[in-house]
Formats: sequence, structure tokens, C-alpha cells
Amino acid sequence: MDLKKVKELIDIMKENELVELEVVDGDSKIHLKGPHAAIPVVASVPSPAAVAATPSAAPVEAVDDGLIGIESPIVGTFYQAASPDSDPYANVGDQVSADTVVCIIEAMKVMNEIKAETGGVIAEVCCKDGEAIEFGQVLFKVRP
Repeated sequence: MDLKKVKELIDIMKENELVELEVVDGDSKIHLKGPHAAIPVVASVPSPAAVAATPSAAPVEAVDDGLIGIESPIVGTFYQAASPDSDPYANVGDQVSADTVVCIIEAMKVMNEIKAETGGVIAEVCCKDGEAIEFGQVLFKVRP
């Protein structure tokens, strides 16, 4: 790995406010820690083998209170609307279907539209706009 690639990785870390970054490419491996590395950050992304072993990797899960949780399929930043000036995709009381886009999660500068994947009425928005989201975190609760 040459110095130019290392500098690019450092720039990516700064742009995305990353604390730590590890890149493995064949036999070469680089592990970078930023100046704020003392702050513990835990982010879990399932390995392809773990996803293949899971019988159902659906982002929708039943919750004890009779509500269905819409879970995040990725790690990223939660946004309720396409832009700060736009109306939220889904508010409490809104009727949604499986194909309804309920939010956007930004991951690696890519805006990913998240669909409800269930039908019902939004009972609760569980995240705040701009909040960091983990894989599997409940974003919304839906009353079927």
C-alpha cells in the first residue's frame, strides 16, 4: 500500500468523522485510529456467512406490545426527509404499506431509501433526525 492510498484513507476518515478504520486487501492490511480513538465505538456488521446462516434476514421484527418494529438494515445516519426543507417521509399516524419509503439512511455518502416492508399505521418514530443508527436498530414502530 503506497503513501497516497494511506492519505486518501485518512481523508475519508476526516470527512466521515470516523474514529477508526481497518482495510484488508489480500495480504495487505492497514489499521488507522484517529485522535479521538479513546471514545469506544461499537458497530456490528454481519459477515456474509452469518447472513447466509440466518433463515430470515428481514428488517421487520415483531415486538411484545403488538407493534412491528421497522429495523435498520445498515449502519449509517438516519434522516426522516429527503432534505431539511422537505416533509418527513412518515409521521406518527401515517398509513404505510410494504413499499412505502419511511426514511433515508446515509452510509458512506450514499442515501439509502428504507421501506416499511410491512403494512399498518406508524405508532412511533424511534430515532431523531441526524442520529447515528446501528444495524438492526428499530427506526419506527408500526401498528398492524
